[in-house]
Amino acid sequence: MLAPPVFDGRGFFYAAVPCCLALLSPNAYDPGGFSTEPDPEPRMDISPNPHAHPPNRQTLYVLVALLLGVVAGEILNLGLGADSPALAALVGGCGVVTDIFMRLIKMIIAPLVFATLVVGMAKMGDGKAVGRIGGKAILWFFSASLLSLVLGMMLVNLFDPGAALHLEPPPAGTDTGLAKTAPSFGNFVAHIFPKSIAEAMAQNEILQIVVFSVFFGVAAAQLEELALPMVKTLDALGHIMLKMTGYVMRFAPVAVFAAMVAVIAKQGLGVLATYGLLIGEFYLGLFLLWGVLGLAGYLCLGRRVLSLVRHIREPMLLAFGTASSEAAYPMLLRQLERFGCEERVCGFVLPLGYSFNLDGSMMYMTFAVLFIAGAYGIEMPLADQLLMLLVLLFTSKGVAGVPRASLIVISATLSMFHIPEAGVLLLLGIDQLLDMGRSATNVLGNSVAAAVVSRWEKALR
Repeated sequence: MLAPPVFDGRGFFYAAVPCCLALLSPNAYDPGGFSTEPDPEPRMDISPNPHAHPPNRQTLYVLVALLLGVVAGEILNLGLGADSPALAALVGGCGVVTDIFMRLIKMIIAPLVFATLVVGMAKMGDGKAVGRIGGKAILWFFSASLLSLVLGMMLVNLFDPGAALHLEPPPAGTDTGLAKTAPSFGNFVAHIFPKSIAEAMAQNEILQIVVFSVFFGVAAAQLEELALPMVKTLDALGHIMLKMTGYVMRFAPVAVFAAMVAVIAKQGLGVLATYGLLIGEFYLGLFLLWGVLGLAGYLCLGRRVLSLVRHIREPMLLAFGTASSEAAYPMLLRQLERFGCEERVCGFVLPLGYSFNLDGSMMYMTFAVLFIAGAYGIEMPLADQLLMLLVLLFTSKGVAGVPRASLIVISATLSMFHIPEAGVLLLLGIDQLLDMGRSATNVLGNSVAAAVVSRWEKALR
């Protein structure tokens, strides 16, 4: 096993504690809406002033719904029994409620990404700015991903949860039920470039929409006055999508409540007795990652990182409650603009981040592979672990948007290092609980990335 890392914790403490207090402070639930600061000026000078947003306590409602969902789910689990047909029907009904919310969110994402990106590209005026911002974003993404992988590797080597839990691993060769799509460079390239923009939008392939939007926006910038009516139309479309986001978000507390009831009623809090050590160690790793990201944000943004955390608290809660960072995308884009990020920057960096900068998912993959190896009593040398990090760093970028993508990458990585793929079955029962934390972490990582790149571009108000 590797020795635990040694580091000076003072800088980490100074960055992590204020960020956590910003999330938990009662002042965060101000009646003035999502932000504790006044709304910025209109996003674009070619459009009218966006509609005002009425006061609300949406963050508090989401948090209360999450807690009530845990309580109600446990009551149902204990009262009806995990194998009860009545419980299965209730869980199915809650799943329908959550699915409706996710569908409403997904119908907004594609036109919102397209509209904001094209308008942003048109305002940049040339391809040089696109390349400069994209290069800075990709540099941050890969650095943050590598940090997440290394931190996860160190913690698993320190705690060794695979051996500590004393679980009986499934026999090698047991069918996992996962798709046998091995990540490859060919799949990655094919996933980037769309065959049809209509198909990309229908399937919410964010990365493909980004590629098409960049070409479209740069072409519109070159046509100048001729393309101005189209740019104005798309700017109006962006404002309409954000207004629709406000309507859909009123349903968010109900969706979070239903999602939590479904998870806890099905699994029960008793799952903590079996997997509590693994879950606790993984969330400890996420909290440490939050602190490191907060420290990086503090070095680049100063005290404004606390304002950033206050602005993104509700998107993080929403991602946590629904176990989907995608559910938080429309609101997160709006909150980053309110924080002060220019739309041309965050509208470009954020969609890229949803494909390339999944910090929580990266840590989960490292945890999962080494946990399964430990459960089977397989000792991975340091050289193999470092090779695994490089494999995950690149292959994980090729399966964005694939259902249960993390588990597919984990299964393929296990096979590469001759570890039984059936070990993935050890994680299926708690994957939803772990997905909640990594989804919220993905939102935080992409928010810090967008804010930092905005500062580098001198585009932070």
